[in-house]
Amino acid sequence: MHPQVGSQVRWILGWQSMLALATAAVSGLVGGRAAAVSAVVGGGIGVLAGAAYVWRALRHSEGEAGKLYRAQVLGEGYKFAVTIALFMLVFLAWRDVPALPLFLAYILTFGVYWVALLKKR
Repeated sequence: MHPQVGSQVRWILGWQSMLALATAAVSGLVGGRAAAVSAVVGGGIGVLAGAAYVWRALRHSEGEAGKLYRAQVLGEGYKFAVTIALFMLVFLAWRDVPALPLFLAYILTFGVYWVALLKKR
């Protein structure tokens, strides 16, 4: 992986993790322990899905344009599959999960991608 790409990935995953923990802290103050755990789980889903994308899409950072495009598409597919699988697991295992902190933390971690696109170098 190119060093600049590596630093961008670390930046994204780091901010996603910090936002998940901050959301968990606020959720815990407002809604108690279950809300805090729910936010950690939701943020964790966002971070793990992002890591799955990185693992698949950025394995080979050089090559033909077609191969790079396929790697990106597969990375997005992995991210989507991990997201769906983890949400299914949460809803099957924790029937009364506090949904608001779960989805709020996930959405905030997902929003980090948009901030990264806007971030100036």
